Amino acid sequence: MADTISQPEIKEVNRIIVRFAGDSGDGMQLTGERFTSASALFGNDLATLPEFPAEIRAPQGTLAGVSAFQVQVSDHDITTPGDAPNVLIAMNPAALKKELSKLEDAGTIIVNLDTFEERNLKKAGYENNPLETGELSEYTLFQVPMTSLTKEVCKEIEGIKPRDAERSKNFFALGLVSWLYQRPLEPTLDWIEKKFGKSPQVVAANNAAFKAGHAYGETTEAFDYAYEVKPAQLEPGEYTNINGNTALSWGLVAASKLSERPVFLGSYPITPASDILHELAKHKNFGIQTFQAEDEIAAVASAIGASFAGDLALTTTSGPGVALKGEAIGLAFNLELPLVIIDIQRGGPSTGLPTKTEASDLMMAMYGRHGESPIPVIAPYSPGHCFHVAIEACRIALKYRTPVMLLSDGYLANGSEPWKLPDVDTLPDISTTFTTEPNHVDEDGNSHFWPYKRDPETLARAWAIPGTPELMHRIGGIEKEDGTGNISYDPSNHQKMTDIRQTKVDNIANDMPLTWVEGDLDADVLMIGWGSTWGSIASAVKQARSEGHKVAHAHLIHINPFPRDLGEILSRYKTVICPEMNMGQLSKLLRAEYLVDVQSLNKVQGQPFTTSELHETILAALGKK
Repeated sequence: MADTISQPEIKEVNRIIVRFAGDSGDGMQLTGERFTSASALFGNDLATLPEFPAEIRAPQGTLAGVSAFQVQVSDHDITTPGDAPNVLIAMNPAALKKELSKLEDAGTIIVNLDTFEERNLKKAGYENNPLETGELSEYTLFQVPMTSLTKEVCKEIEGIKPRDAERSKNFFALGLVSWLYQRPLEPTLDWIEKKFGKSPQVVAANNAAFKAGHAYGETTEAFDYAYEVKPAQLEPGEYTNINGNTALSWGLVAASKLSERPVFLGSYPITPASDILHELAKHKNFGIQTFQAEDEIAAVASAIGASFAGDLALTTTSGPGVALKGEAIGLAFNLELPLVIIDIQRGGPSTGLPTKTEASDLMMAMYGRHGESPIPVIAPYSPGHCFHVAIEACRIALKYRTPVMLLSDGYLANGSEPWKLPDVDTLPDISTTFTTEPNHVDEDGNSHFWPYKRDPETLARAWAIPGTPELMHRIGGIEKEDGTGNISYDPSNHQKMTDIRQTKVDNIANDMPLTWVEGDLDADVLMIGWGSTWGSIASAVKQARSEGHKVAHAHLIHINPFPRDLGEILSRYKTVICPEMNMGQLSKLLRAEYLVDVQSLNKVQGQPFTTSELHETILAALGKK
């Protein structure tokens, strides 16, 4: 009688949190992205947190070189990549050492056994092999010789040497985890063919490793269970998995069509904003023009020139670049030209933490120019929302003839989620008008073009494309006379122009939604946030309310100006708590504007807030801890 392999029981769970970790050359970001894509195609809701070192190539096998990718996959609506992973895939000792503290109690560890040799253990700071000391006894540990098994299945592939085969070990890990969580195979196999099709040997090696990993999980008796997460009940429609920078780029392409203006992007590469330049450069067929300048100042100056010429002008950067662009942004403000400045925030100051997230540029966005130079500030709250905020920033810039600061961050930029493709017919019309003929008649009956003659509703000045017949005009950084645009040093005129520019920005509050508030309107505690804190705040508030506690959540998309009802909203609650990935910048603005005792909750660790951190804060505010 032939022996048969017993098949593990498949358990249905409502969510999983998986963290892939390895050397920065092990392909962990690619592995995580492929697992994410397969889950998205399966119909799960998901949220991701990619983390990678700032070094171009840290020494192999060291803690500094560890790259990680976390994804939460669920059968219901989620807003974060999860607090603590259920399973950690550690491709070497350094990954285990650095990432173990993040794993949930009694979680699952899958290690690449082949890498736990003396040299790698020493690099990671282990005196003894943790697989043998018993220090992992509280976890469920699986020791899988991924490298040697990958080499074994690739040895018959012509043109693939053992060293080449070793590069495919991440696909073995992906295959194993795909089996463990019952992910479909076809999306990954199709992607391998598409991605590496020009190198048949690489396709064969990756396919072999992926299938071997899947077969290992299926045939070995090491695993008692496999797990399945059913598809989520998402709103009907067509979805794609998208990260924040891609969504933002697509929003800018859409804004070009909605405004009927060509887009010009003047940019200098900087982490984590460079992917916007890369993505927009692919879309020349939509009239997108991209210019990689020699430095940050040249990038924004080129965008100002394009705006003067009638384009929808953009510049992308991160915090250090905003600091360099400050004078030129002040020029755009004084010229009263549309300009969208996109700041993908990262840890600072100076070079800071280039690949880690932070949201500490708010004060710089508000006040980082000399003189009285207020500009609208707007921030997305999720990767998919970046698309709509890009359109909104362009709308405000065009309609009100002003620079607009869009504040995203590294967490949103690199994180991904399922995004429902919008119905293009529902997107707003943001078309603008140009002055095409003289707009002023003097007392002698002569017609003139006054570049600073304003729309009485928006206070936006006239915008004429250079070369328009009879509309020759001059603009510059020196103060202008209202209407004519002539240079003026008159004290009362300067006061008037300063007041007009401030009022123009203030009045935008009448052209945007009221404060977004969710939860219990009769609660005593209000959590208020902006930007990417939305996911963790929303999750914590949802958890607290499910436990019977009353709490509300307000989230700001427009930060300058504030929503016109925000003061009244804040006054309803006894306790207002503001979690921020900075040292309390929004809290200071709210206190100054509304004289409300906003309690600041700060985190500047290069990591987003976790749900549990904010849940504990809510309970403490309610006197339940």
